[in-house]
Amino acid sequence: MAKLVGKQILLAHSGGLDSSVMADLLVKAKVPFSVAHCNFQLRGEESNSDAGLVKAWCFDNSIPFFSVEFATLEYKKYHKKSTQLAARDLRYSWFDEIMDGYAFDFLVTAHHLNDQLETFLINTTRGTGVSGLLGIQEREHLLRPLRSIPKKELIQYAKEHGVIWNEDSSNASDDYLRNEVRHHVIPIIEDIVPNALHNFQSTLDHLLLTNDFIQTSLETLKQKLFIIEKEHIKIEIKGLLKLPSLLFCVHHLFSPYGFNSKEVVKLLNSESGKILYSETHRLIRDRSFLILIEKRLEEEQIILFDPNNPSSNLPINLKCEHLVNIDSRSWRPNQAALDQKLIKKHLFLRKFKKGDYFYPAGMKGKKLLSKFFKDEKYSLLEKEQQWLLCSDDQIVWVVGKRCDRRYIMNDNTETILLIYVI
Repeated sequence: MAKLVGKQILLAHSGGLDSSVMADLLVKAKVPFSVAHCNFQLRGEESNSDAGLVKAWCFDNSIPFFSVEFATLEYKKYHKKSTQLAARDLRYSWFDEIMDGYAFDFLVTAHHLNDQLETFLINTTRGTGVSGLLGIQEREHLLRPLRSIPKKELIQYAKEHGVIWNEDSSNASDDYLRNEVRHHVIPIIEDIVPNALHNFQSTLDHLLLTNDFIQTSLETLKQKLFIIEKEHIKIEIKGLLKLPSLLFCVHHLFSPYGFNSKEVVKLLNSESGKILYSETHRLIRDRSFLILIEKRLEEEQIILFDPNNPSSNLPINLKCEHLVNIDSRSWRPNQAALDQKLIKKHLFLRKFKKGDYFYPAGMKGKKLLSKFFKDEKYSLLEKEQQWLLCSDDQIVWVVGKRCDRRYIMNDNTETILLIYVI
């Protein structure tokens, strides 16, 4: 409780035993807080009764009250998620909105030791790693003060202090895996080992220490192997392949970016040019390195470029001048000296796509852009980062490298459109 003193606290309150006890404890500790209640509309009048109970309690105790109703079943159907995952997504997204909107320091939930054991057992059956065995953990702005308290102690406290709560009827069913574990697995464990919950807390403590050691070691490893550059991260393949317990290390280094460890190990032993995709990143095998790049919207974008009013929001810094009566001169690669009247369409910026070609200035005929990249010894990353200035679907300028000769100034040019990178 000491951590909560002087902070802005938001309590997630369902109307059930656990959060009702947590609310009573906060009141008795004289810790100011607000309450957030979610009505998932899954249990008809019972859900409304929970909302009414929490609202009335907050009114009686002068506690600020936030509430929301969710169309959980519609959300579940649309997003193709289980009821529990749908409810979790909805409530934590809403909690985040309130936390940000009202400048709360901490969200408090009432998860207890029995919840921890249930999570541990469920995750064990799913083939989890160490982090999945840690139960329901606290995070920077998410506190769980009751997580080491057995549920029977909460029941005892509620009876002794006259705490009122509603019993969720869905907790009595075996429709969810968590309920089956609660009703049929844990009672057997406690019959066989009466001190099981106490011993489990000790196991959790050991696992937390183990995880702290692993995370510290991995961070040291990451600092050694991950080379942070402006728009990407380079990882030397040779250094990765020397690691003991390669699959374990690769899992912990790359899973935060959404990659499967076995796929990453396959990439380590593949040829240059192979790419793995996650929802948020790309991992590229480029010669002796892996290149980790965050996916960006700009990679799919076509960005309009107005030579008369270049935007400051362009992904590269381009400037334009309109020149007349200019004698022939040599132009640097970072400049495109174009014939204004040959630009018939709007100009726009985009990235390379398969099949692109242009007519390189200083050469005869046309050339596939992929062949141009190869001849210029582009790395895979440089290909990905190269911007193209286009008119309609024709490349006008491989920005900073080579113009298309169909658009460059000539002896008959009246006005030069000079575009350059600064």
